[in-house]
This record gives sequence, C-alpha cells and structure tokens, in this order.
Amino acid sequence: MAGLPERKTLPRLDESLLTHLPPFSRLEKRQIRIILDQASSRRYDEGVAIFQEGHPAERFYMLLDGYVRVVRITPTGEQVTALHIPAGQLLGIAKAIGRDTYPATAMTASEALALSWPMHLWEKFVSDYDGFGTESYKTLGHRLGEVQNRVVEMATQQVEQRVANALLRLINQTGRKVDNGIEIDFPITRQDLSELTATTLHTVSRLLSGWEKQGLVESRRKRIVVRDPHALVVLSQK
Repeated sequence: MAGLPERKTLPRLDESLLTHLPPFSRLEKRQIRIILDQASSRRYDEGVAIFQEGHPAERFYMLLDGYVRVVRITPTGEQVTALHIPAGQLLGIAKAIGRDTYPATAMTASEALALSWPMHLWEKFVSDYDGFGTESYKTLGHRLGEVQNRVVEMATQQVEQRVANALLRLINQTGRKVDNGIEIDFPITRQDLSELTATTLHTVSRLLSGWEKQGLVESRRKRIVVRDPHALVVLSQK
C-alpha cells in the first residue's frame, strides 16, 4: 500500500492552518507556502502502512489528520508498538537521524491524511529555513525522551503501573472529553496496550476488567474511556 502513487492535491491548502505546528511555527507564511507547494498529499485507510521498516527512506511526512502507530519488528518476528504519533507531527524523517532506510513501520491507527515530500528536500529545507530544522529536532528529542521514559518504566515498574502510565500518556496526547470521561481518540485494542507496556494480552485484559469493575475505565471494542484519571495517576505511582 505504501508504494501507491502520491496525489498532488495541495495547491490551495491554507498555510495559516499550519503556522502553529512544528516545523512551521517559526517560519513566515510565504516560506510555508513554498514548502507546501512541493508537497503531495494522500488519504490512508485505517491499518495501512505509510512506510515500512527497512525500506528505502524515499519520502518524509507530516500527519495532518488521524493517528499513527510506530511499530518495530523484533528479531523473533514479534510486532512491538513503540510510539503513537498524533496529527500535526512529522514522521519518516530518517535523514534527520542519519539513515537511508526507515527505522520502523508507520501504521495508521485510524483513517489519516498526510503530506509528504521527497527525502532529498529534507536537507534543503533545514538549510534554507532556520526554524524548520530546530523545531523538527525538538520533536525528535521529545520522542526520544518518551522512549527513554518507557524503558525506565519497564525496568523499574510493576505491570499495573506501566499500563496505568500508558493510558495516562494516551489521554494526554489524544484524549477527548466525552460524557463519561476522557476517551482515547483513536481505535486501540488490548493487544496494542500489551505491546506498549511489554506485557501479555491476558494481563492487560485482567487489569482492564478489574478497573472497569472499580469504575476507573470503560473498555469496548477498540475504544477505551478513562473515567477516573486521578485514580490512574495514583495507581501509576504505587
């Protein structure tokens, strides 16, 4: 799916819609317009690979709408979700970390819309537009910090703490208010949670079922609502 032709559909995308997003937040509107005029856009169905781990890094992307799961494949062939990326962020910027292949697979967690540019433009944008590079590398730094935090959690926390922290991160990044709490605003399964927290599907199911009985969360097919965020904060710190 990732190899399908890109469709050029952006000539009149209003650059003012992107001025608050890195890497555009420090650029003038005319500079953003120049960058946008070199982009392609494409809509993706849920569950589609925008790009795949190990494939040549030919394009980099800006997610305009939807959510993406960053997936790694272990040496034994297991799939592990490393991160979730919300709309308004860059992805696939292999050149920024000195790679010519993608280090992970980007799977859409919902329907998505993304801009993309040929990878050879990355260095040109970084050199021509001062704020483009600095804001992009800040995004990379935040992601590295998130991954490091997860490594520390896995080394030092019990499973219950890890799952509680994962839910808190997800509602902080993507949550939307609903009548009965805060809903993670993209489809997420118990299997996804088990991959995020390096535990088993059985353990995640047991924890969520227990928390549902206590009124902390509601879980139905591919949807999780956190009803009592404070209680999860307490659990995450035990």
